[in-house]
Amino acid sequence: MTVLQGKTILVTGASSGIGKALCELLVARGAKVFGVTRRPALVPENVTPILADLTQRGQISAIFQNLGNLDALVNCAGVAYLSRIIDGNPADWEEMWRVNVMALSHCCQLSLKHFPASGGRIVNVSSMSGHRVPPTGGFYAPTKFAVRAITDALRAELKSVQSPIQVACVSPGFVDTPLLDQYFRGREQALTQTRAAMKMLEPDDVAWAILTILEAPAHVEIGDILMRSAEQQM
Repeated sequence: MTVLQGKTILVTGASSGIGKALCELLVARGAKVFGVTRRPALVPENVTPILADLTQRGQISAIFQNLGNLDALVNCAGVAYLSRIIDGNPADWEEMWRVNVMALSHCCQLSLKHFPASGGRIVNVSSMSGHRVPPTGGFYAPTKFAVRAITDALRAELKSVQSPIQVACVSPGFVDTPLLDQYFRGREQALTQTRAAMKMLEPDDVAWAILTILEAPAHVEIGDILMRSAEQQM
């Protein structure tokens, strides 16, 4: 029996990339997994899909209305556009802020009343772009800096009320997921060159890091895991 056998875990962004890879690992460990997605047909087998658009606050609230106890929440959903401050599209900024920051924060808040008295864990997928701003960071990097700050703020608030719920981040560099195609839209040649120049992280690599947090002993609190391909320069 694994540590996560029979545990109930909610994963956002469950139909692709890191979220989908994590769902597959969790199911293999015997967890009961709920996957939030806009594409329920794409969630892995034995994951219970929850249809929701995370840009809509009402749909986020609906996720938790019929949800029972939770042992963990993992916020994997994210949006990444190359949208510069000097000439980027504010509509792109707004979508990134709604999903990467507001939806994540709302899910964190609404999940709290579903944890048992013994606690549980919240894991937010951030980015190396939440620790330094790369040349193409644009408005995406500020949303990931916000994720890191929200994680730290929530952790401090929970400790101030003696809550046993733990909060962590995982901050990967380039991961070869559909999100990367979104980020490089209009720059497909640059993406091809990037893929040729280095071996990127795979979704499973990040999912295993999240699993490390979820399976850690209760007395072990992990704050943030920074990870990138050994071939990524920064």
